[in-house]
Amino acid sequence: METFLWILSLIGTFCFMEFMAWFSHKYIMHGFLWSLHKDHHVKDHDSWFERNDFFFIFYAVISMAFVLSWAQLGFVYGLPIAIGIFLYGLTYFVVHDIFIHRRFKLFRNANNWYAKGIRRAHKMHHKNIHKTGGECFGMLIVPFKYFK
Repeated sequence: METFLWILSLIGTFCFMEFMAWFSHKYIMHGFLWSLHKDHHVKDHDSWFERNDFFFIFYAVISMAFVLSWAQLGFVYGLPIAIGIFLYGLTYFVVHDIFIHRRFKLFRNANNWYAKGIRRAHKMHHKNIHKTGGECFGMLIVPFKYFK
């Protein structure tokens, strides 16, 4: 039973992170930390790195805190929560940075209906280069109107 709850915690955390991605993108990145996220929409630099890349540190610190709560405090579900956060971050990195923005030369030939929908939805979001007015949604679940 404990293994089942451990796995359920990991999967639940992964799913919850989709909500957190939407929430932090809409209210933090396009909110009070727009100054860090802006260069993701408006390329005002020549560097491969963006100020936007610093956002991963926030979730990495939270994930590490859950590892420590498991290792030091005996919080049984600390590790599956940390792994769920890590796996979502890895998925986000692959989908957003590698697949959508093509920062690495991988998955360039993926053209199925889901791939096209994800790219189309993200492209619509990037059409707006301002802090407000752009649609915000999670990275894995997007509105069906983009899947044609």
